[in-house]
Amino acid sequence: MTYAAIESVARVVSVVLGGIFTGFLLTILVLELSLRRFDASVYTQVRQVELVRMDALATGTLLPTVIAAIVLVCVGLRRGGAGLGLTSAALVLLLIVFVTTVTINLPINADQLDWSVARPPADWATDRDRWQVAHAVRTAAAALAFGCLVLASGLHRPRRGGVRQLVAATSGTPGR
Repeated sequence: MTYAAIESVARVVSVVLGGIFTGFLLTILVLELSLRRFDASVYTQVRQVELVRMDALATGTLLPTVIAAIVLVCVGLRRGGAGLGLTSAALVLLLIVFVTTVTINLPINADQLDWSVARPPADWATDRDRWQVAHAVRTAAAALAFGCLVLASGLHRPRRGGVRQLVAATSGTPGR
């Protein structure tokens, strides 16, 4: 497989799975903020339902995105490229997401699985707040990383001739 092919696959993986991951985090953020008005029992029950499969979705989208970003940085270092700075920034942001997840969110997730819906712990709100702040940090970092990956991918650039060719084709005047 050529560097160009590897780079293309990594770009698609990073943008598609990075977008899914970011959308997932935003959805959870909205759900979590909506839960703030409910009591400990409701919060505990919803969190335990979330944790049934949500960690698998997060892992299945974050890890390939990080790997793809690493590949893109390595290819960029080897071949050079205009998007290397953006891709490197995305990788740093994704590593912030990963570290925040592993050091704060996952330990709280593990604790919450053992909470009783009928008798949540007395300090449940402290754990909720700590989890939500860490989640907001990782959501912001993931959104910024996704933006960097999209910009670095070139999806924002019009194709060669793009608008001028379209105008020329519809107006009957030749494009420049």
